[in-house]
Amino acid sequence: MEAMKSLKDLTLLDRFLFAEVMEDRKSLEAVLEIILGREVLLNCLPQTEKEKRQSPLYRNIRLDVWGEDERSVFDLEVQKKNTRNLSRRSRFYQGLIDGKLLKPGEVDFDQMKDSYIIIIAPFDLFGEGRYRYTFRMRCDENPKTALEDGAVRIFLNTHGSNPEEVSPELVELLRFMEHTNDKPEGGYQSERIRDLDRRIGKIKSSEEIGVKYMQEWEERELEKREAHREGREIGKQEGVEIGKQEILRSQISKKLQKGKTVKEIAEELEETPEVVERLIKELK
Repeated sequence: MEAMKSLKDLTLLDRFLFAEVMEDRKSLEAVLEIILGREVLLNCLPQTEKEKRQSPLYRNIRLDVWGEDERSVFDLEVQKKNTRNLSRRSRFYQGLIDGKLLKPGEVDFDQMKDSYIIIIAPFDLFGEGRYRYTFRMRCDENPKTALEDGAVRIFLNTHGSNPEEVSPELVELLRFMEHTNDKPEGGYQSERIRDLDRRIGKIKSSEEIGVKYMQEWEERELEKREAHREGREIGKQEGVEIGKQEILRSQISKKLQKGKTVKEIAEELEETPEVVERLIKELK
């Protein structure tokens, strides 16, 4: 197993700590209010690693943190590595979230709540040096015309360079997300961030949460090992099969050169004529 990062060294960009902090309703409300610039009063407890799936046959996802208020649903995600697919992944999240916002039989689409997908990352996905990129549907022919479908996707970059265009509290929050363990001289200016810092201190000093972190880490490492083992087994099996096919093609080629028919080759190699014909086509 690879070395485990200690609980005390985790930052808010680590999913475990992020989820532990955001399970607290006031903490999630505070973060959403800083990001959105409006009051947020959640009407249910936050959920972490909430599974979303349209059908058992289709790919599922686990949302990092999920919350709702009277008019909106919120999905907050932290992403430490640039996988180069976040834009389309957010589209996938959007589709699965929207599919759950109306009860069966509901015909009034205005009953759908607004949705916010918020991804926080320590890199600039769009390369413009912004702390925040907010996307809503707009008309290509007239960008002033908005679709007003209630869907909002926000990408937050902790390495932004335009502090004059966002609130100082958002800048401080994004720095805090990445450098959670490096308290600035004089402390944090935002009372809400000071509250988050105090909650993190309690989490990191909790023996119970320390055990939970270790168990989750071990489970995920074992899952990775099992996936690697299965991958190696599949690779070995595929390699053996490829080898068999190569030998068979070579044998067929030699017999064709001797003027043997498909039926004769099939009988001699104990294969069906259909297999022999397929391999002959591959040889051509």
